[in-house]
Amino acid sequence: MTNRLQDEVLRLFPPPLPDGSVRALCIELAGPADWSSLGALWRGVQAELDLPAPGIAINGRHGYQLWFSTAVPVAATEAESFAAALRRRWLAQAAPQRVRVLTANLEVILPPQQVAVEQWAAFVAPDLAPVFEDTPWLDVEPGAEGQADLLARQQTILLDAWQEAMRRLGAVPVPAQPGPPAVTTAPLVSQESDPHAFLLRVMNDPHVDMSLRIEAAKALLSN
Repeated sequence: MTNRLQDEVLRLFPPPLPDGSVRALCIELAGPADWSSLGALWRGVQAELDLPAPGIAINGRHGYQLWFSTAVPVAATEAESFAAALRRRWLAQAAPQRVRVLTANLEVILPPQQVAVEQWAAFVAPDLAPVFEDTPWLDVEPGAEGQADLLARQQTILLDAWQEAMRRLGAVPVPAQPGPPAVTTAPLVSQESDPHAFLLRVMNDPHVDMSLRIEAAKALLSN
């Protein structure tokens, strides 16, 4: 992968941020490859949602992918909601097991890469996408410069356009999975009869508010 291709990949499909927000989304339709259906989605987001064209890829095995890129990070749940709304509008006839949506770990499937002997995943130009329905792969390694050229033409989705598309789709963010219960910052009522032991436990408890731990330490020092 040349530096130019790396630059385009990082521009469009960087890894998720530490807070889990993302700038990249991949929708894959496979088993079998069907450009007529995914092509309708590709055209629809441009004609009906006024979004820039997503990148088109063949996955090297049995399907096509569309790669979306946002100009600013969005919550992963919001990206998943966007993808779910696109599925409802343009891929409702496809069996659920044929559709895959990814917002994380995209480097695992990101073209170009070899996925089997003489089978390469690659980004492809829109006018060439239909010719890969029977064999959605390249049998030789795609040129890095050609791949970079394709990605250089892709625009990111600006925030205003993203929000308007979400509104038109009626997309509601998927609720985040509940996390562990919040840890209380107040000390628990002591079940110990020894005040010294209780104060020591409070002072050493990392879950207790720091001001209370300091007060416990002061009390210990005063004894």
